[in-house]
Amino acid sequence: MNSIDQLARTPISKIVIFVLILTVLRIGLTYWMNQGSRERKSMPLARFGSEMLDAFIYAGVFVFLLIRPFAVQAFVIPTGSMWPQIYVNDYIVANKAVYRYSDPQRGDVVVFHPPKEGAISPNDLDANGEMKFDFVKRCIGIPGDLIEVKKGVLYRNGQRVEEPHEAYSVCVDDPNHCQNYRMLSPDEKKGLTIPSFKLVKFKGQLLPLNYTDFDANSPTPEAGNTLEREAPYSVADKFQIIDPNEQMKAVMLPAQRLPKGMYLMMGDNRNNSFDGRGWGLISRDRIIGRAEFVWWPFSQIQRTR
Repeated sequence: MNSIDQLARTPISKIVIFVLILTVLRIGLTYWMNQGSRERKSMPLARFGSEMLDAFIYAGVFVFLLIRPFAVQAFVIPTGSMWPQIYVNDYIVANKAVYRYSDPQRGDVVVFHPPKEGAISPNDLDANGEMKFDFVKRCIGIPGDLIEVKKGVLYRNGQRVEEPHEAYSVCVDDPNHCQNYRMLSPDEKKGLTIPSFKLVKFKGQLLPLNYTDFDANSPTPEAGNTLEREAPYSVADKFQIIDPNEQMKAVMLPAQRLPKGMYLMMGDNRNNSFDGRGWGLISRDRIIGRAEFVWWPFSQIQRTR
């Protein structure tokens, strides 16, 4: 299935070259077929080859040059940040046309190209310092929204928001490459150090601030429960605050609204998602499409809402 994902992401320049090469071959084969006797034994094979070339040319033009850039595209899910609705290695179809005529709405499951701050390791970046792959998260805030998360509870424009898709989980296999999760019980969730979140203006930049009773945007966040496997939050290097005094100053700052053209994305698997809380906002031009449904594996086929 990885080969399918790689094929779906083939650059348009390579598709154009491929189609041009096939077209030249098709023209050459047609010329050869029109020369000499039509009773050649190889003529049926040549006709078959000509039809196959036609099929590949039409597929290249229709699927890769028309449908994929403007309508729909398939993506594979690399992490469990959207569990339990979308699993690791699920394949989804994204509607790219919908955002050509409208903007993302709160609650949409969105495919987008993340900023470089979203990289977990240097291997996630290409030679130009950009992310090699796309993310799928839920749109939590749109331009103008005032978003705050208070110990796990979402507030939008001062109103508490119920989140039916929100989950808190624990990995049940390899924590470094987790494939399967288990939902935490209410008692287990109470034992977590659940961080709060808001956007603040701090030292000339709009800062995604994660904070607990112990610290804020710390490179080594403290967990109140020694049984917790993971730190309560993770923040990109760009937004980390080293000095504890500066951390507390940031916590005291008022929350800021999302600027024009900027969106906030979070994963549904809230304590197992490195998302906009850790690496910031997404500009409108980085948004690719709206996830519509899971198409593989067949046992997981469903709408993504």
